[in-house]
Amino acid sequence: MMEIQEIEEILQQKQNPHRYRHTIGVRYTSICLAMRYGEDLTRASYAGLLHDCAKHMSNEKLLAKCCEHHLTVSEVEEKNPFLLHGRVGAWLAEHKYGITDPEILGAIEWHTTGRPDMTLLEKIVFTADYIEPGRDQAPNLVELRRLAFTDIDQAVCAILKQTLDYLRDQGGEIDPATEVTYNYYLQKCAENTEG
Repeated sequence: MMEIQEIEEILQQKQNPHRYRHTIGVRYTSICLAMRYGEDLTRASYAGLLHDCAKHMSNEKLLAKCCEHHLTVSEVEEKNPFLLHGRVGAWLAEHKYGITDPEILGAIEWHTTGRPDMTLLEKIVFTADYIEPGRDQAPNLVELRRLAFTDIDQAVCAILKQTLDYLRDQGGEIDPATEVTYNYYLQKCAENTEG
């Protein structure tokens, strides 16, 4: 596994300054959330740092990488290849940066759409990507940031709802994985409230 500093140097060369600041923000926020919820800080650091390691690739390159390495591509992803940066990023993390921990790879792969029954690390990176300090466009960020450090499942649910609402308002195509994940966390949070 490559050292964190070495990965930082590579990403700083590959990513534009805005993307790199976001990457560092997600790494920082992932570590903070890991401290709050008792997740391993090193794993959170690697997952946060590498979550967008394929984001600089063009849509054509993302599709080509998936084809070349036999990575699955859904119909929605074929039409919106930018959604593949998590899956391609997980492949890069393993084959270029030497990450073998399946939880780190999962956190990278699922940070965009989420998935039902995410691991704690996956929820941390998914949430950190949305609330990191450089983000300022999403509504209710103050409340979401508070919620993230109070109840991570509620934060995941709120982020998914805002994402789906935004996509519907914009007329954007919705990845079915995001809807399935939202419904899962909506039910889980309702059960937790009842219990």
